[in-house]
Amino acid sequence: MSLAKATAPALSLKGVGKNYGRIQALQGLDMEVPRGSIFGLVGPNGAGKTTTFAISCGFLRPDRGTVNILGDGPFDPGKHRGRITALPQDSALGRELTLVDLLTYLGRLQGVSRQDIGGEVARILKLVDLTDRAQSRTKTLSHGMLRRVGIGQAFLGNPDLVLLDEPTNGLDPRQARDIRDFIASQRGTRTIIVSSHNLHEIETMCDHVALVDHGRVVMAGPISQVTGCNEEVQIALAEGPRPLDKLRSALPGDLVDWDEAAKAMKIRYTSKPDRQTEEVIGIALRALLDSGARISSVSRGQSLERAYLGIPATSSSDAPPVLGAN
Repeated sequence: MSLAKATAPALSLKGVGKNYGRIQALQGLDMEVPRGSIFGLVGPNGAGKTTTFAISCGFLRPDRGTVNILGDGPFDPGKHRGRITALPQDSALGRELTLVDLLTYLGRLQGVSRQDIGGEVARILKLVDLTDRAQSRTKTLSHGMLRRVGIGQAFLGNPDLVLLDEPTNGLDPRQARDIRDFIASQRGTRTIIVSSHNLHEIETMCDHVALVDHGRVVMAGPISQVTGCNEEVQIALAEGPRPLDKLRSALPGDLVDWDEAAKAMKIRYTSKPDRQTEEVIGIALRALLDSGARISSVSRGQSLERAYLGIPATSSSDAPPVLGAN
């Protein structure tokens, strides 16, 4: 593999457009997914997330724009077989097949060799905690079990790029946690793109995110920058002193305000190599405690939900803010 391919984004879409008749599903969508990242794709129903996945996988062709997968251009079965896999949101599995037969069939399609397929199927069944149902036909499985089979098939072989559309939909809390933990464990070994309405799940599992609305990316970047967790601290106070001036004196050059709705001191600052968030928190806590303030909680940045809901409505002429990668 050439150096250019090895360092290229795992997925790059530039100016991608797709129409369904008069409906513009994608309107010049631009998105880059860093290699080895766990990348969240967030947006309301009809935002274009499923169309983005379908074009990335080669299920659909864009009407305009360019798609580059793993530095090898748009989807090509000869180049990308076994390297890119997907879990569609409404995936259907053969009802009469046993799990072993189904995963064996799908694994062979993915390019897993005959000598390796048995061990690979066993690994996947263990991964999704369905070893004891290996000989069960899929029509006998619950919705949650079928979802786990769908997730498992996306990791057959050794794919470089995995696209998961609502992977934890229909799973109970313990199963959803286990799947999130597994996805997080893959960071750095392969690139995973997760589409979900669960913003808290995306925030805890992913390191990068793109917020999509009306077929365009309206904000993208590392989670830490989108949520401002390295730029903002909020310290909630109970009833009692609110020493705003004392805190401003302790943090000269930073923006310190009182948020009445949150009952919290809000500190906006610039993180530098010699001045990390922990230092800002320490200075602020000492100043507040010395002034008799009663501290209820400390939080960094804002939630992904707040960041998402704070984005103004977009129009086709708006330029999307894309945050830096560092």
